Amino acid sequence: MAYIGKEPIVGNFQKCDAITVVNGQAAYTLQVSSTNVVPESVNHMLVSLNGILQAPTTSFTVSGSTLTFVSNLATGDVIDFVILLGNVLDLGTPSDGTVTNAKLAQDIISGETALTVPPATTDEFLVSDAGTLKRIDYSLLGNTPAFAVYSDNDQTLSENAYTKIEWDNEAFDTNSAFASHKFTVPANQAGKYMFAAQVTIDCNAADHFYYGVVRYYVNGSAIVHGLANLNMATGYGAGATINSTIGLDLSAADYVEVYAYIDDIVDTSVKSTYSSFSGFKIIGA
Repeated sequence: MAYIGKEPIVGNFQKCDAITVVNGQAAYTLQVSSTNVVPESVNHMLVSLNGILQAPTTSFTVSGSTLTFVSNLATGDVIDFVILLGNVLDLGTPSDGTVTNAKLAQDIISGETALTVPPATTDEFLVSDAGTLKRIDYSLLGNTPAFAVYSDNDQTLSENAYTKIEWDNEAFDTNSAFASHKFTVPANQAGKYMFAAQVTIDCNAADHFYYGVVRYYVNGSAIVHGLANLNMATGYGAGATINSTIGLDLSAADYVEVYAYIDDIVDTSVKSTYSSFSGFKIIGA
């Protein structure tokens, strides 16, 4: 709020320093702790002279920090006290313990009502951000985004080449961040993520692969770490499951995919079945 002139002092009751009367003098400087003070107005003052409370304007006036009596004071006069009332029209700061829940509006955060179910993703908490109180969605505190997808249909994999695994079912996807067989980091969700992939490879011929690899790709590029491989012997109808986990530091809009590599003995057709891919955010950026 802006004020024209002096800003009111809310509830700032002050007793001025003792004033020594000077014979033949009407004007005196008001001080508190040896520092000049300026009253709100002449009507915001209690002035006692010779044991009698003086009438504002009639008996004295004030200008800035100067108190002026209508008549000069003389030796023997005593200014008993001068009290400044501050802005008596405003409530000011309530005394400790005087504000209870019953006196607060219903939209005030008081903690009076208990939450009996897990917080929704849009529920909010109060945090201090470098000394500034702010609210934050619960979704930014939990291990979300999180997703789990799986494949229960065969997918033919190319021999001696990396093929992107296609996921045809979703178990869950908290932020609708999984689409087109890849997970994309949503806006404002940069951070450290953990991923786990399981690719089950099954052959359909007498001879099958003897070397398989599962690898993560970020933004279309292969990641060196997190690679998992498995060697298998020749045999009819055999299958193998390759598992891989990886931790990644991702930015918003980064996307993660899973690829499989097959090295087959006699160029048989190898398929992926009963495979899964999941991930969740560990902590923010």
